[in-house]
Amino acid sequence: MSLPDACPRVLYVRSGSLTVRSNAVVTTLAPNSAWHGLRSCQAVAGKAGSEIYRWELRRDAGSAGAGRALRAALTLDPKGAYLMRCDRVDFPPAGIAYTHTHQGPGIRCLLGGEIRIKVSGAEHLVRPGEAWFEEGPDPVLALASEHEPTTFARVMVLPAELRGKSSIRYVLPEDADKPKRQTYQLFVDDLIAC
Repeated sequence: MSLPDACPRVLYVRSGSLTVRSNAVVTTLAPNSAWHGLRSCQAVAGKAGSEIYRWELRRDAGSAGAGRALRAALTLDPKGAYLMRCDRVDFPPAGIAYTHTHQGPGIRCLLGGEIRIKVSGAEHLVRPGEAWFEEGPDPVLALASEHEPTTFARVMVLPAELRGKSSIRYVLPEDADKPKRQTYQLFVDDLIAC
């Protein structure tokens, strides 16, 4: 796959392997790993193929390429400094992300299990392979599957000062001290130019 446009981009490998070539640098990715770049690149699946998720921060709608696409419009301060964060969130059965906000928007894609998202008075059930967008400042309650582990990968655009720091804020003070059963695996936390 050739991605000729230069833009902040994250490629997450769900299965198989992927070799990415950009600016004379070659990186090979295994399952459950991610790559971030700002320039054009070539991505080649391994012999057994590869299933990848791709996030791009573009000034225009652009081409979605192969597969399904979820787009969301972002308003970023051109004078602000930002980073792209790609991570994976894992919940045990019956895990809960108590009502919270994030300090920036992002798109998530469910890898396994199922998750019920409650935001702004609406509720929807997300199943594997489906994606959803969270604005960031809107309070969200997330309820993982009662019967199996639930996992999603996400990319958020956050203020640069959050590099290496959590972006989550709990809405209800009593939730801040409750045990959190979800775990996080960080892949990318890189500064970008808007």
